[in-house]
Amino acid sequence: MESRTDQTILVVDDENTVRRSIGGYLEDEGYHVIQASAPPPALKALETAEVDLALLDVYLGNDSGLDLLEKIRERWPEIPVLVMSGHGTIPVAVEATRRGAFDFLEKPITPEKLTITLRRALELTELRREYARLREDVGAEFTMVGESPVMNELRATIARLAPTEGRVLIFGENGTGKELVARAIHDMSRRRDGPFVKLNSAAIPKDLVESELFGYERGAFTGAARQKRGKFELAHGGTLFLDEVGDMVQEAQSKLLRAIETGEVERLGSTRTQRVDVRIVAATNKDLKFEIEEGRFREDLYYRLNVVPVQVPALRERADDILKLANYFIQLAARENGLPPKSLSRDTHPILLKYPWPGNVRELRNLMERIAILSPSATITEEDLEQHLPPVAAGTSAPAGPSGLLRSKLEEHERGIILQELKAAKWSISEAARTLGLDRAQLYRKLRKLGIEKPSAG
Repeated sequence: MESRTDQTILVVDDENTVRRSIGGYLEDEGYHVIQASAPPPALKALETAEVDLALLDVYLGNDSGLDLLEKIRERWPEIPVLVMSGHGTIPVAVEATRRGAFDFLEKPITPEKLTITLRRALELTELRREYARLREDVGAEFTMVGESPVMNELRATIARLAPTEGRVLIFGENGTGKELVARAIHDMSRRRDGPFVKLNSAAIPKDLVESELFGYERGAFTGAARQKRGKFELAHGGTLFLDEVGDMVQEAQSKLLRAIETGEVERLGSTRTQRVDVRIVAATNKDLKFEIEEGRFREDLYYRLNVVPVQVPALRERADDILKLANYFIQLAARENGLPPKSLSRDTHPILLKYPWPGNVRELRNLMERIAILSPSATITEEDLEQHLPPVAAGTSAPAGPSGLLRSKLEEHERGIILQELKAAKWSISEAARTLGLDRAQLYRKLRKLGIEKPSAG
């Protein structure tokens, strides 16, 4: 067996010989072993040490190993427990399993049997931990961040409508987090254990929307080499999220309306209908009433989808959340990319708050991830931010009044000094940077910020 010195096993047995024999074998295999002869010291060991697995006897003198098993499962459910007994009977094994034992071992225990069972139990523990980490990451990915009044109102709306079966139409600009709202509705609904299936109408070629929605049979069209289930079938028992529904082609709109009205779908190339139990949540960044007037969206479908309307605010409408979101995204980006923790310096705050964020939360997240990856320092500075933001954030939006005038005068003075040194260095960036006490990257950022360009050869 591979040596694993990073794992700790608790062995509980009132017979010293058995306990020491098993403990010695496990130590030879590279495990750290804690031994206990009764429940009290065993529970104390679990409270003070990081135990990966417990191995305990059914009979512990006047105490019951099965009662100890229950206490372990109640307080440390993530720790697998192996139960062993020299009086192995089927009823004892069944009772141990019923109370939560991972497996039952009959004494005398052979090294081979112990090794195999241990490996299986510890591998399962690692899988559970990895699954928990993945769930944590997914939870971080889809967390609604912000405590502004509009966000609190949005949360309250979601809490009221999520437990119902009403169809929801989410309105909002690109990048505001409409999918995040849809997922929150699903996660808080009675369908939370069912699938959450997404279809982005704008990202799929127009001639493939129907096959994505309803699926197809083999040979239904050229290239249909096998049968495929559609999004409606995949979302059975759960939620179907129709993103950018305003971009759906007219023919697909008609079939979508029929599926909503009848609760039935039909694969392309099939004559058999199937009943589906699906809650529809749709989203759009378009003015669907205008699209209806222009003949691009069906009015009857609009009213079918728009049972409960939800408006997602733009980032500029929730300025109180900008700094909280920026810090959240910079930390998330560092963790996801395996980087050391990063934070934003206070001098970045005014820039973040003044920038209009036309791309909303998506733009802010992308910017924070870009800076987290490209910036070598642990603290993100004003220069780091201005290097990656569009020019509107770097000086053009300075506040009016004396502070704005002061900044303008300082930048004018700074520009004059840099130009003077560049001319003296015959526009050698390296030489000018040395004279100014800057590195090349810093000087390049200042040139972009101040709008300084090298004169043409003419």
